[in-house]
Amino acid sequence: MINRRRFLLSSAAAAAATPTLALQAQRPTVAADSNLKLPPAIAALANRHSEATPISLAEREQRLERARALLSQHKIDALVIATGTSLNYFTGLRWGQSERFFSWVLPAHGNPFIVCPVFEEGRVRERMNATPAQLPAASTTKVYTWNEDESPYTLLARALKDAGISTGKIGVEERTQFAFADGIAHASPTLTAVSGTPVTYGCRSVKSPAELALMRLANNITLSVYEAVFKSSQPGMTNRHFSELVAAAYIHCGFPGDASCQVGEYSALPHGSLQPQVIRENEIILIDDGCTVEGYQSDISRTFVLGKATDKQKKVFDIVHKAQAAALAAARPGVQCQAIDDAARKVVTDAGYGPDYKHFTHRVGHGIGIDGHEWPYLVRGNATPLAAGMTFSDEPGIYITGEFGVRLEDDWVVTANGGEMFTPQSPSLEDPFAHV
Repeated sequence: MINRRRFLLSSAAAAAATPTLALQAQRPTVAADSNLKLPPAIAALANRHSEATPISLAEREQRLERARALLSQHKIDALVIATGTSLNYFTGLRWGQSERFFSWVLPAHGNPFIVCPVFEEGRVRERMNATPAQLPAASTTKVYTWNEDESPYTLLARALKDAGISTGKIGVEERTQFAFADGIAHASPTLTAVSGTPVTYGCRSVKSPAELALMRLANNITLSVYEAVFKSSQPGMTNRHFSELVAAAYIHCGFPGDASCQVGEYSALPHGSLQPQVIRENEIILIDDGCTVEGYQSDISRTFVLGKATDKQKKVFDIVHKAQAAALAAARPGVQCQAIDDAARKVVTDAGYGPDYKHFTHRVGHGIGIDGHEWPYLVRGNATPLAAGMTFSDEPGIYITGEFGVRLEDDWVVTANGGEMFTPQSPSLEDPFAHV
């Protein structure tokens, strides 16, 4: 799972961001090195790969029907998705980003189709015919191919015309890179490119029971990994070593994941620092991020000390703890997203760490699912009403420049009765994983 923190903090970010043309395996294969000497608490973790049930073909077919209904509702004639998580969400395909245009297109009426380079057709069809089946409507999905000296956007316009769409609106998925979005926008003078977010957000924002099960598993694994590495850590360890133990623990559990680790004054930077750091007794340690289970993300932060916390550290922790609880307590279907942020920010401000964004420098949360950050966002100005099945992070923080920062983050789901966390709140700085 690569997100903005790892891009900034990982030395492997450049390699991870390099485009690849390969269709990745539908399920990640992760094997622990049997010769790796792990601390006892990490070695005791179980491999939980068998607990993850992939999203079924039937559910993906239901997603297509929901998308078609939203296309009609918003008067959009087709949805164009290039690479990325929305492609995986609807089709089960994982296709690396490159400079060559690839897209899966869903007309509001009629069969989906694919536009791809001619030399990629074999791999596309391999995935279409894979067992077990992943791609909805595979038997009726036509593949249009273009050669290197041809325009894929001209081909897209022709394919749309074949589908009965020669005029109208084409929804473009929000994370489509500019070169592709611009090409789509100029594919035909009679077609207008518009945002596809009402469709993708409309489908992805409310999670199914199968999605929630994967997210619960991801969060449960993350918390167990954090606890095991906490028990394995000691003063004198570098923050990089701590992060390496987290990554090894995830591999031992059967899923990819990692965590940033920031110590002392660097914990006051919400996304951390590139500076090498050493864990010292009684200093604040802030860890963040999570793992990926069948494409679904966890995102958890814990703040703790090895040793004894100071009175000021404890006070700030308690304020953040109350703010996190207040945000969750404010949640129920129909409540606006911004109200959740307001509830947490009021606790921080009333405790003397305001006004506004002075020390609580970011929104209280973001949507989460197959992207670590996705629609909708819990931030001032967002009047979107919550709905049962939406999932978010709840992550208030107080950051005191030059001293330390405290952030507590857990993921949660909106239910008919209110907000429900996937993991219990951290009870204290000195015993952050106490089972209460």
